[in-house]
Amino acid sequence: MVQLVVMGVSGSGKTTVGSHLAEKLGLKFYDGDDYHPPENKKKMAEGIPLNDQDRIPWLCKLHDILMREESSGQNAILACSALKKMYRRILVSGREAAYSKNDELEKQGEMAAGKILFIHLDGPKELIAKRLEKRKGHFMPSELLQSQFDALEPPTAPENFITINLEKSVSEVASEIVKYLPLK
Repeated sequence: MVQLVVMGVSGSGKTTVGSHLAEKLGLKFYDGDDYHPPENKKKMAEGIPLNDQDRIPWLCKLHDILMREESSGQNAILACSALKKMYRRILVSGREAAYSKNDELEKQGEMAAGKILFIHLDGPKELIAKRLEKRKGHFMPSELLQSQFDALEPPTAPENFITINLEKSVSEVASEIVKYLPLK
């Protein structure tokens, strides 16, 4: 049993790839953007990057969704930027991870990390910027892309992750991801 988190900067294709993958695999799909509180959406729409304090309650809510799916014996896919290691720890371990730098919590997080596979969609900033400029009706303006890259801490060992190059079609990206999945 593993929950999948499709992560990356805004415009990397998290929602598109995640929903395509969910349909292909017959899994539930959750778009993290749907769970942002109105004040976060307003802030981003005004061109103000979110800070850690803005994101922590949102990430805790997403953690709860993933754990609910796990406890019901279901695999699910979540699209979530998960830009920083701390954010991914919150998705894995919950609220305690947000406020503790305890080594014991780190070890627990590493043990729990196998329950969530982070799929990092990675690609050149120029391509992602072009995608963002074409996107209509989204609260995240393209002017915030640099702040996303500035905040990004790509996953590293011992995190449970794969990195996928997003310079392919959605179906090619999804097929590549499926090769790595422990779902059967």
